[in-house]
Amino acid sequence: MNILVYVVEDDKDLSELLKYNLEKDNFSVEIFNKGSELFKALQSKIPDIFILDVMLPDYDGFRIAHYIRSNPEWHNIPIIFLTAKDSEMDKLKGFSSGGDDYITKPFSTKELIARMKAILRRLGKLEGESLIKLGSLEVDLGKKEVRRENQALSFTVTEFKILEALLTNYGKPLSREFLIEKVLQKEVYDRTIDVHIKNLRDKLGEEGQFIKTVRGFGYKLEI
Repeated sequence: MNILVYVVEDDKDLSELLKYNLEKDNFSVEIFNKGSELFKALQSKIPDIFILDVMLPDYDGFRIAHYIRSNPEWHNIPIIFLTAKDSEMDKLKGFSSGGDDYITKPFSTKELIARMKAILRRLGKLEGESLIKLGSLEVDLGKKEVRRENQALSFTVTEFKILEALLTNYGKPLSREFLIEKVLQKEVYDRTIDVHIKNLRDKLGEEGQFIKTVRGFGYKLEI
């Protein structure tokens, strides 16, 4: 994996922690404490993904995101906001500024990395990395297999398609309609999805708890 991450974070302890954990997961990382430092770096090298704090010494993260989205060359590079601003209004502002995800502090670095990989997979930037860890399970998207301690678990084609969709959209709620139209691509009743989810949870065992119900909407996968 040769993925370059630009992190804009003015808390030096946190930025070093992020750099350590991301590099441990084989990402290349460059840290910037100010938006102006980032703008200068963008003149010579473009990253694969941005992680932006919102409250910075010069430009705030929302303004930086607007700047990134206004440049056609950088328009499609994913942005994750990582911030202590946790109000609903702030989250809406983050997404309307062009953010692909919004994570509030305090946070788990494992969750951040999982969300980053989900976004990068959707964009086809992690095609060579088909193995996903889910608790004590290994999910091989290439081979369409789920293993626990080298023991393969049995899933139907439909169940695996739903599991793959949840994994590659980590943390993102997926509606029943989306799962029917975009994942299964066949006409079934909404409640048929609920039956497949129940079967998935049962077969995943302890890891089944990671599939969360989003009341009145659908499901998401989150550790």
